[in-house]
Amino acid sequence: QVQLVESGGGLVRAGGSLRLSCKASGSISTIITMGWFRQAPGKQRELVALITSASITNYADSVKGRFTISRVNGWMMVYLQMNSLKPEDTAVYYCHAIDRATRQEYWGQGTQVTVSS
Repeated sequence: QVQLVESGGGLVRAGGSLRLSCKASGSISTIITMGWFRQAPGKQRELVALITSASITNYADSVKGRFTISRVNGWMMVYLQMNSLKPEDTAVYYCHAIDRATRQEYWGQGTQVTVSS
């Protein structure tokens, strides 16, 4: 089992920055990929960024060049640095992990990001 806890959300003006953190615990040695998803009101949850065990990263087109995903100490902490934020980035952001062997998915509880215009 893997537990994920997000932090770092909040209210920021357009053009500002926030850094989200995801603390992973439990069987983190079995994680193959971690990432961030977001869900805005009335919309489907979408992938924002992911990072693999080989540190390969992938980003949604809408955040390329503005967001950066990183990890430290293996999978203990995963960050999402968000710069040049836009009102359309407003959403609940969820940390996500996938187990290497079982492909089971784990989710955090989510953290709210609100960008005012």
